[in-house]
Formats: sequence, C-alpha cells, structure tokens
Amino acid sequence: MNRLMFPVAAALLALPGLAAPAAAQSNEIVIGITTSTTGPAAALGIPERNAVEFVPTEIGGVKLKVIVLDDAGDPTNATTNARRFITEAKADVIMGSATTPPSIAVSTVANEASVPHFGLAPFPFTPAREKWSVDMPQPIPIMGKVLYEHMKKNNIKTVGYIGYSDSYGDLWFNDLKAQGAPLGLQIVAEERFARPDTSVTGQVLKLLAANPDAILVGASGTAAALPQTTLRERGYKGLIYQTHGAASMDFIRIAGKAAEGVIMSSGPVMAPEGQPDSALTKKPGLALNTAYEAKYGPNSRSQFAGHSYDAFEILKRVIPVALKEAKPGTQEFREAIRKALLTEKEMAASQGVYNFTEKDRYGLDDRSRILLTVKDGKYVVIN
Repeated sequence: MNRLMFPVAAALLALPGLAAPAAAQSNEIVIGITTSTTGPAAALGIPERNAVEFVPTEIGGVKLKVIVLDDAGDPTNATTNARRFITEAKADVIMGSATTPPSIAVSTVANEASVPHFGLAPFPFTPAREKWSVDMPQPIPIMGKVLYEHMKKNNIKTVGYIGYSDSYGDLWFNDLKAQGAPLGLQIVAEERFARPDTSVTGQVLKLLAANPDAILVGASGTAAALPQTTLRERGYKGLIYQTHGAASMDFIRIAGKAAEGVIMSSGPVMAPEGQPDSALTKKPGLALNTAYEAKYGPNSRSQFAGHSYDAFEILKRVIPVALKEAKPGTQEFREAIRKALLTEKEMAASQGVYNFTEKDRYGLDDRSRILLTVKDGKYVVIN
C-alpha cells in the first residue's frame, strides 16, 4: 500500500520533504504510529503494524497518510519517534506503543504538544497525561475482575504472582491486591522478571515453595509463555491465569502443551464468531479477522491487531465531526478531534464499545472482555 510506510526512524527522516508545507497538510490527515516491530515486544507490535493494512485509506473524503515506525519497545526510541511525528511530519494524530513504558513516553510527548494520542497498550493516566490521550486496550481492572471472579468461583484462596519488573507488572499486581482481597484472595508470593529474560526458574521455585492454589502471570506477548512453561515443567498442578496481554496464537505456539488449561482474559476479537448478532463488537471483529487471516494464515488473529485497527474505527467516527470545525494540519483540527472523542458515544470496534469521558480515558465496559481457556491447542470461550 503506497500510503503506508514501515521504515526505521532514521531512514524515514532522511527522506527529503518529510516536513511537508503547511498547504499540503490541508489535503491529507497525517497519522504517526510508533510500535515495537523488533525486540522483546515484537509479537505485540507486528500485529499492530499489520492491522494497519486493513484500515481505511481515507475518512470523510480526506486521504490518510499513515507512518509506522519501530521503537523496539524502548521508551527513548518511542519518545524520539513521537517528537518527529509532531515536528517533522506535522501529525494530526499519533498512536503507540505496543507496551506500557513506551506508551507512557508517547503520551507525555502528545500532551506536551497538544496532539491526540491513542495508546495501544494499557498505561496509567495522570492529570498531566489525560487531556490528549485515550487508550484502546481494555483497562486492567475490567480484565482483572473476570479472572478474580473465576478464582473465587473455583474456591481459590491463595494466589502467587509473577509479572514483569516494570510498570505493566506493577499495574497487574496492584489490581490483584485491590480487587482480589475483597474477594478473599490472599497473595502468598510475588516474583518479577524482565521482559528479555530467558529463564524464570528461580522465581518459579519460590512460587512453588509458597504452594499457592493458583498463580497469576502479569506478562504479555510471547514472554508470557516463559512462566507458563516453567511452572508446568516444575510440576505445578494448580490453575494458571494469564492476562489479556498474552492472548494471541503465539502464546499457544510457544507454550505448547503447557498452555493447556490456562485461564485467560481476552478481548472479544479473539472469538467474534460466538457472539450474538446483537453484539456491537461482532461485525468489526469478523471484518478484521477475515482480512487478517486471509493474508497471514488461519489462526493468525491477534487482539493486538485489534488495538490499532480499533483506533481507526474510532477515527471513522470522530474525523468527520472534526472536519466540520477545521482543516487537517492545524491545531484547531487536533482540538476538534480531542473534543469529538468525548462527544461521540457507543463507538463500536472489535475489542469493545467506546464511550470516552474527561476522566475515563479507556471508555470501555464489560462488553470488552471474554474469558478463554486452551483445549487441544485451541482457544475455547468459557461461558
């Protein structure tokens, strides 16, 4: 697709004429996306990049110019990409990144520059970073609640936790404490590991020594399979719960037989076929999965693809509203997009139905989650 650019940042910025004249900006809407197509989070970022192939080429009669850059999961790279989108490409919207730390970095830049930002990974909002940012993935409290309720239903009393040693791991551990304790769940062990780690044997042995009824893994992408496989290899027989950050076919591919029986929260895009026709998430979910699997093969669907795809579903609603107020390439247009994100309601997408407010920057409810397990190497919905 000639409108889509997937070069590294240095190559893109070396191209002459990237910073187009102001007059040219009124003829197209520039969208900059920074995500992790290399590095430990590539299993998340590559589907986010791939899904951009299936989004509109124009909205409201105005062409879209989409620029995708790799940040390798590094917050410094993500910051550089975001600043260059704004200063050199004159972006009207920026998106990214695939994981929490670089998403925080992009949000910081966006709010400093007053440019609408769509996060593609869960990240915490602060007053300094909530005016111009919204987030596409489901908020952790919504996705965590369904896991803790399943634990309670299955008479789980004690829980061990192993998660990333970064802000994503912190978000999940804090949510487990906040929502799990009122349900009678006692945390008996907490272990952490870094995203690039290749072994968690030491952490798993400590978890096993605490003998929890169940273990929650606060990780994402293919790295989430590392604790899963190690726990099973070391003989752990209890229930293992995974967060929605692990919900992809890559998890099953990497974990193999160890994935059997896992309990995982997920967005509805992983199984739209089973949704009732009345579900607003069914049509966009089927559209994305049909296009994605036609190009990338059966069972290649990924909820991470849904995050970037859904950002464009939202833009299909808000850009026509903003175009009534101002032209692309102007600060007035960016402000009009920001306001339209708050005034448009029931914006249906593959992962949920969005209703953003000044304080709720996720804008999602229980329609954005399902519960999965793995049986015979395939995801199965738990009703």
